[in-house]
Amino acid sequence: MNAPRPAARLSLRPALLWAGAVAVAASVVFVALALDPGQLAATARAVAADPLAALVALGLYGLAFVLRAAVWTRVLPALSFGQALAAIHVSLAGNHVLPLRLGEALRVTSVVRRARVPVAEATASTIFLRAADILAVAALAAALSPAFAGRLLGSWGLLLLGLALTAWAAGVVWLGRLAARRRLEIRLSIPLVAIGAVTAWLLESAVVWQAARYAGIELTVLEAILVTSVTIAAQVFAVTPGGVGTYEAAGTAALVALGADPGAALAAALAAHALKTGYSLVTGAVAVVRPAPGLFGRVRLPRGLPQATPAAADDGHVVLFLPAHDEEASVADVVRRVPARVLGRPVRCLVVDDGSTDGTAAEAALAGAEVLSFERNRGLGAAVRAGLAHAVAGGASAVAFCDADGEYAPEELERLLAPILRGEADYVAGSRFAGGTRKMRPHRLLGNVVLTRLLSFVARRRIGDGQTGYRAFSARAAAHAEVIHDFNYAQVLTLDLLGKGYRYTEVPISYRFRTEGQSFVRLGRYLRTVVPAVHRELNATA
Repeated sequence: MNAPRPAARLSLRPALLWAGAVAVAASVVFVALALDPGQLAATARAVAADPLAALVALGLYGLAFVLRAAVWTRVLPALSFGQALAAIHVSLAGNHVLPLRLGEALRVTSVVRRARVPVAEATASTIFLRAADILAVAALAAALSPAFAGRLLGSWGLLLLGLALTAWAAGVVWLGRLAARRRLEIRLSIPLVAIGAVTAWLLESAVVWQAARYAGIELTVLEAILVTSVTIAAQVFAVTPGGVGTYEAAGTAALVALGADPGAALAAALAAHALKTGYSLVTGAVAVVRPAPGLFGRVRLPRGLPQATPAAADDGHVVLFLPAHDEEASVADVVRRVPARVLGRPVRCLVVDDGSTDGTAAEAALAGAEVLSFERNRGLGAAVRAGLAHAVAGGASAVAFCDADGEYAPEELERLLAPILRGEADYVAGSRFAGGTRKMRPHRLLGNVVLTRLLSFVARRRIGDGQTGYRAFSARAAAHAEVIHDFNYAQVLTLDLLGKGYRYTEVPISYRFRTEGQSFVRLGRYLRTVVPAVHRELNATA
């Protein structure tokens, strides 16, 4: 009997994508049919002949968003100016590449992720300010020429005004309740918001004014403001990314109503839209990553990390533990080669048996190691985490680990521990490349070089061997070390300890191919697992 099929889920995403694609296609057809190539070419030549004027207009356009960001920080004092400005520009770019003005949601997403502003406060303040923007543009259009604006926008203008008033009032009430309930520092300076919104639109009109001049249309400042008001009001309900088509239609209609030639009016509208789109995409791309943390979180450790207080090692024992999974053939030999003492301190050997299905645990015990076994295979990261915790709980003055497959020499334990026991470092990595490149299979060598270079970039310091399997820790570093996923430890462990300010160094070690078993590392799975874990590590306390 066939199992019943689950009910089909309706998804809005394909519908939105199709709607946007159809609207863009229709807009392109509309523009192509109405376009005067000669007029467009003349406008393009005018832009090329006087690019400085375009840059000045875009500077005023950008100043409008600076003003909006400053007002936002007055409404929501917990929000920094840099993150407010970044969120506005990310949203602006989003509106130019997403249909139905979905970029507006990115404004909230940006400040929630990057500035740690609670969702409710970010949403309420955004609704309040964006509604104030719409009210301001409607007020400008009505004040300059109510008959003109009413003729172009008609009943849609009244609907827009009603929705804006409702959203603005809802934002005011919502912010007031949040402030009272959560005792937040939220300020509602309505006159300041109103003045800021109106001034921002006045600054934005510089682009329309200059684009019209490029197309041979001489507008007064008030006429440029009026055209800007009409185009912005028309885009509130735009379906296409960036309001493509809607902006051109509204801008052309407004300019023609003011007496401009239709061909020149369309060229001016296209020029204005192109300038705004270019500004939005460039500044939006920058705003995605600056200021830190970026929209997608940190991709590097922050600068100027505090240094952990150095602590001298006591005279107690040290621990070398060996993570092992199905290493029956090699583990006993590695255990027997572990030195009994290093720098006058006794060495205890621990084997962390990661759910082996062979005789790994028995062979390790017969060779004289203490054995800590998992019932099932949990992963190298989990084994390292357990080994560190066990050694710290046992009072070790320093801890080291290396693979149980014989690739690393346990006889070199003193090299790893010496900087720690002398108080010179907290975290030591044995570098296979410190004395020159070791013989290694070409694909593994390439993978090690690439991953180590990336780790050096992320960590903001030179690292010579980011994937080494031979490492040592002071007791304090071992106690504070966190491995946040079970699959592997290499990158996240290094970033964790460097982020906590522990002193890092490397020492040269020998290395040989494993002769038994096989490596668990497969590039695809490794990248799918490790890259997200590195991102989580970098942003755990960002």
